[in-house]
Amino acid sequence: MENLLQQHWETVYKTKTAQQVSWTEEVPAQSLALIAELNLPKDAAIADIGGGDSKLVDHLLAQGFTNITVVDISAAALERAKARLGEAAAQVQWVVSDVLAFEPTQSFALWHDRAAFHFLTNPADVQRYLQLLEKYVAGNVIIAAFSTEGPSKCSGLPVQQYSEGSMCSLMEGRFHKLKCDTVTHITPAAARQEFVYCGFSKQQQ
Repeated sequence: MENLLQQHWETVYKTKTAQQVSWTEEVPAQSLALIAELNLPKDAAIADIGGGDSKLVDHLLAQGFTNITVVDISAAALERAKARLGEAAAQVQWVVSDVLAFEPTQSFALWHDRAAFHFLTNPADVQRYLQLLEKYVAGNVIIAAFSTEGPSKCSGLPVQQYSEGSMCSLMEGRFHKLKCDTVTHITPAAARQEFVYCGFSKQQQ
């Protein structure tokens, strides 16, 4: 399954430009606003899960963050991001991996995931993801997923839609909610997609 999934995403990134996929944001404003509210130190360990060729890493580097890991199942996606960043790409740790197979060597002050989590439609995979959060996140989590008013598919794959309530219930007992916002993303093709963005912090045992 992983190989087929990897092939799917490699094909997407090898055959479509950033302007031909729905998730492209010139400025990931909502993510940046939520991150700013956390007031993280510049050496905080940050993971961008399913980061692909997102420009979040560009903005984080520009803000002076020095410990950034970008994880994506598609090597082609990460190569696009590296090419765009040029020499600055050397400041980032790039990991080609399905998130469920990701084995970090550090814990993270921030785990950011815009639109990777909602591709997990199997409850067992969702639980595996939550176990990764418990194990590898020492601080905060930001997850953005399609809302119940958002698309039911993306890039030909089914997704799991979330409300603020269903997202928070998954995190209950693990992380406490900081805030949730419903945000409308305008795609490069001018379509509207509704997301729910939620920020959480790890509960102290």
